[in-house]
Amino acid sequence: MVEPASSGGATLIGVAAEMGLRVVVATADSGDRRLSDAVRAAADSVLTVETNDQAALEAAVLELHRAEPFEAVLPGSDIYVTATARVAAALDLPGLPVATVDRVRDKSVMRAAVAEAGLRTPRFAQATTDAEVRAAAERVGFPCVLKPVACSGSIHVSRADDLDQLTAAFQRLVTDAEPDMGKLHEHRVLVEEYVQGPEFSADGYVLESGEVTVVALSRTLLGPEPDFVELGHLTPALVDDATLKDVEAYVGDVVRAVGITSGPFHCELRVTADGPVLIEIGARLPGDRIVELLRLVTGVSLPRVAVATALGVGLEAAGAFARPQAASAGIRFFTAAGRSSYRELTGWPELEALPEVTETAVYFAPGETIPGVEDCRSRLGHALFTADSPQGALDRWQALGDLVVPA
Repeated sequence: MVEPASSGGATLIGVAAEMGLRVVVATADSGDRRLSDAVRAAADSVLTVETNDQAALEAAVLELHRAEPFEAVLPGSDIYVTATARVAAALDLPGLPVATVDRVRDKSVMRAAVAEAGLRTPRFAQATTDAEVRAAAERVGFPCVLKPVACSGSIHVSRADDLDQLTAAFQRLVTDAEPDMGKLHEHRVLVEEYVQGPEFSADGYVLESGEVTVVALSRTLLGPEPDFVELGHLTPALVDDATLKDVEAYVGDVVRAVGITSGPFHCELRVTADGPVLIEIGARLPGDRIVELLRLVTGVSLPRVAVATALGVGLEAAGAFARPQAASAGIRFFTAAGRSSYRELTGWPELEALPEVTETAVYFAPGETIPGVEDCRSRLGHALFTADSPQGALDRWQALGDLVVPA
């Protein structure tokens, strides 16, 4: 596995171990790529290599492969989907087609592929300079969204209602010296149409036969704009049957348009008055503990699906299906509400004692510096919970947010 930075990638290691597989993690193991204690303990061994150097990554993995052949290579986060596909090809193992893998990583290529397939997608234009950003705005119009072509976690994604806001957002990107997974931010961005409507994620998988399955549609709850910080996910989404069928058909078309040939996918979209519109799609497991929400509500283990499809074994044999444990489930993320640090989280002990709360985590200790609320890096922690219905999950998500207050 290459850089298990997301919650989905970390879960995948534990699942693979449960299935009796030996897992080697390829990682730079430094900075924001330093392995967590839990991942380090779950992996059988760690291959320390500069994962942003494709030649070095392939050489290191190939050397191990000659001594003890690998059966599959999987990405541990969205950023390394392309690198993983190329490593798999170098080892002559199954994986996403190298010729088309950029369709699920480069958002400009992704947008073009979906548009060429005749599917609904926001108007968009690519830019790398201030002048190009201004020209793109003239083509797209306002309000619009500035989005880096290769970042994840909503980093530097922001809404702009006028040219001043747009150029200021672009300047924040080009002057950001904080690396993301060991790399400085690329200045290539999309300026795209702002899509009005509630946001969802459709998570599922593709079999080698080409069959596309949407396991569940989850509602995504966002913080205040102009940023797009994900503050929660609720599974299943509270939508009518007609909307669900429309979304499932659209997602299947998007999956085929971008060329996901096997394995899991995570598709983010908004539902407008005219139907679903793609935000982005990834050929990987979802983060934000969505894999656990799906397991609780549907019984489907997407990590087991990922391993099974990579190895070419049946989903039933891989133990991918089990009995659902809850009618609905959700996750609530907490922020510092404008603070740069906190002394205590008022209400946290009460939250942990709630029977419907199944998992909690705090990412920043008291006194640690917390980034501004602009993207996923600013979240303080989370609580995962169950409910009796989608509406009950929404009510519980709100109640948990009211309960916990940084002080």
